[in-house]
This record gives sequence, structure tokens and C-alpha cells, in this order.
Amino acid sequence: MAAKPVLDLQVSVRDLEEAERAFAGALADRGFALSPYRQDHVPAGSDDDPARWTKRLWTRRGDEGPDVNLHVRVAGSPNERLALLFRDWLRAHPEAVPAYARFKQLLAEAVPDLATYADVKDPVVDLLVAVAEPWAQATGWQASATMTARPAARRP
Repeated sequence: MAAKPVLDLQVSVRDLEEAERAFAGALADRGFALSPYRQDHVPAGSDDDPARWTKRLWTRRGDEGPDVNLHVRVAGSPNERLALLFRDWLRAHPEAVPAYARFKQLLAEAVPDLATYADVKDPVVDLLVAVAEPWAQATGWQASATMTARPAARRP
């Protein structure tokens, strides 16, 4: 999919505070900055407790290697699951990818900052989640199975 030249990575941990203490220094040494964004968007129509959607986000820009958004979420949390469901639904529905990619491209060109980008993108993600959830039910999709189903490709 066409996208901004930024890798979005997700790491799942038991405890966010513990992970922040353990890895903040090592990540800073590698050019990552801890973002003030500590909350993922709760999808529209959900009455879930926003506290269950916390995360840590480290970003790296302009350093050696690619730009990176490193999303650290609690294993088993709804926001960890949603990120995996979103990815897998798009993989299973390649016909939707061009429209979503075009939306993201136009949005990135139109807005100056990450906060506005996220605020505008969130309702579109909500629309995709509205069709992805029934797909997950119909197919028996589970986040735990997708995390082990495809080993990460090794780079040369």
C-alpha cells in the first residue's frame, strides 16, 4: 500500500510503565523520542473504558535508517487487537487498499501535524472497523493467531 515513508511497528508488553522504564534510554540512544500521545482513539460507538486504550509511542525521524512510529501496547488490550485486525482485514480485502491509501495520501498532503492527521483519520478507521469486526466473527479471526502466523521477514 502506498503510504507515508514511516514504518509503523507494534510491540506488545505486559506493563507500559515497566516497558517505558526498561527501554526509554536504549530507544533514546537509537534516536527515538517518547511522544506525549499516550492514548489510542476508542472507536465510535464503543463504550469501552478509554483507560484500556493507553499506549506509549516512540518516534524516530531523520535518523539513520527509516523513520519509525513504535507503538507499544499492552498484550491483550483492545488497541493491540484493533491494530492487528485492521492490518489483517486490509490484507484479506486488497480491493479496499487503494481507496484507503489514497485517503491517507491526500490527508498527509492536507494537514500540517500528526494530531490533526490522527483526528481526521480516526473516523475513517472507525468505518473500516465496522466492517472488519463482522469479518473477524465470520472467519474466526483472532489476534493471538495472527501474531504467530507470519514470522517477520529478515532483512539482509
